[in-house]
Amino acid sequence: MPVRLFLFCLLLGAALPALPALADGWRVVGDEQFAPYSFQYGEDRQPRGLDVEVVQAVLREAGIDYQLRLYPWARVKQMLALGDAEMAFQFAGTPERRAQYELAGPLRSGATVFMTLRKFPLADWQRLDDLAPYSVGQVNGYSYEAAFDNFAFRRDSSAQNPRQLVAMLLAGRIDVIVGDRLQLMHFVREQRAEQQVRILPRPLVEMPRYVAFAKGDSARAQRFVSALQRLQRAGKLDAIYRRWGL
Repeated sequence: MPVRLFLFCLLLGAALPALPALADGWRVVGDEQFAPYSFQYGEDRQPRGLDVEVVQAVLREAGIDYQLRLYPWARVKQMLALGDAEMAFQFAGTPERRAQYELAGPLRSGATVFMTLRKFPLADWQRLDDLAPYSVGQVNGYSYEAAFDNFAFRRDSSAQNPRQLVAMLLAGRIDVIVGDRLQLMHFVREQRAEQQVRILPRPLVEMPRYVAFAKGDSARAQRFVSALQRLQRAGKLDAIYRRWGL
C-alpha cells in the first residue's frame, strides 16, 4: 500500500472514534442515518428512534451492560467484522445477511417499497423487468431483497443514506427509489414534498429487521432473542411501536 494511502486510512479511522472495550458489557452500534428507526438529533447527539428504543429495552430485559452509538452504515458493518462491536442493527433478513452474521430477532417488519415522482408515468410493477427501463436508486451498501439485489437494473447506488436518496428523487436525478416505506415518507415530509411523490402499490417485500452478531456468536444471539421474545409476549414493546407510527 502506498505510504500516502496508508496515512489517509489511519486518519479516516481516527476521525471516527471506536467504542472502548467493556469488561462484561456489549458494544452496540447502529445506522446513524436510518430515521425514524435510528438517528442522532440535537446538540447532545444521543441515539434516538424506534429501533434504538427497542434494542435498549431488550438489553435492559436481558440484564446486559452496554454502550450504544450510531455510525455511518459502512462503519457499522466494519466494526462488527473487525470485532470492534459485539452487536449491530438493523439488518435485513436476506440469505446473504444470514450467511454473513448470526441474526437475532426480528425486531419488527417493514414494507420495502418503490417510490417515484407523482408526475412519473409508471403506475405500478408486477415483475422486476417492468422496472428495467428506468434508473433505480438505492443506498450504497444496503441489501433489500435477493432477487432485486441481483437484478440487472440501471442501478444508481451513489446515495450514501436514505435522506440523500430522497433528495435525488425530488431533484429528478433518478426515476425510482427503493426503501422502507416509513423511512422514505419520513424524509419526504422533512422536505414538505408529500404531494410530489407516489409509492407504487405493490411492495417489493415485507422485510423483517434483525440485530446481528459475528458469525458463530450464537450465545449472545440467543440471549438477545430470548429477552426480545419475553417482551413481545408480554406486549411491553407495543407502546414503542405505536409512538413511532408502526
